[in-house]
Amino acid sequence: MLEQVQVPALPGSVGVTHLKVYDTQAPDGRIGGSPHLHFACTEAYVVLAGRGVVQTLGAGGFKELALEPGRLVWFTPGLIHRLINLDGQLEILVLMQNAGLPESGDFVLTFPPEVLADEQAYLNVASLAPSGHVFASSAEAARRRRDLAVEGFTILREQFERRGPAALEEFYRLALKLLKPKLDTWQAVWEQGPLATAHRTASHLAGLRHGQVDHLLAGEIYGLPAPDDQRRLGVCGTLGVYQPEGMLR
Repeated sequence: MLEQVQVPALPGSVGVTHLKVYDTQAPDGRIGGSPHLHFACTEAYVVLAGRGVVQTLGAGGFKELALEPGRLVWFTPGLIHRLINLDGQLEILVLMQNAGLPESGDFVLTFPPEVLADEQAYLNVASLAPSGHVFASSAEAARRRRDLAVEGFTILREQFERRGPAALEEFYRLALKLLKPKLDTWQAVWEQGPLATAHRTASHLAGLRHGQVDHLLAGEIYGLPAPDDQRRLGVCGTLGVYQPEGMLR
């Protein structure tokens, strides 16, 4: 049995995942992942290899931003985003705010309105576990949900062209109904992770003002092993998942 040791959260209580973007073609002819958004988390991409584009849709309209090795981009909650894999080699290190919230379901795919309006239909197509985990149950399920999300994204872009931000607001309100039952869980995850980390920093600063150095004497180095070879089927591609934060083996 593997020994598990409790360790501090990563800096800023972020989550880290290695992503290989899907290299299959969606219904609109583009190759890549599923359009989606987050409600409470800012997400960052550090491009490791390959070339691509991230498409976004927000109140400012539809945009595309080029991705190449070394590029760092990030986006705040509410911005719908979709990764396009131009050369089939796009690899990204994903940094996610509020580690634990995405695993607790902080994302909604841009399925067509009739799917978003039916919670069970949404969960079935999204291939979600009751916990809200992002991982699809099979490659076929991952392709099916990506294709349906692209279909809904196309519809939403067309609605935005006609109605502007009102179309987005309508989408957000429909998506929020799917997430409301999870908000208590999110609150607990946030309080035990990012908020607790901020409180520790406040305590350290207060101690330093009074000449206290106890926390400095407790300084240590920690590490997480590289993700294993068994990759998981995520929203945007296959995921190399690091061990849950706070756990070592």
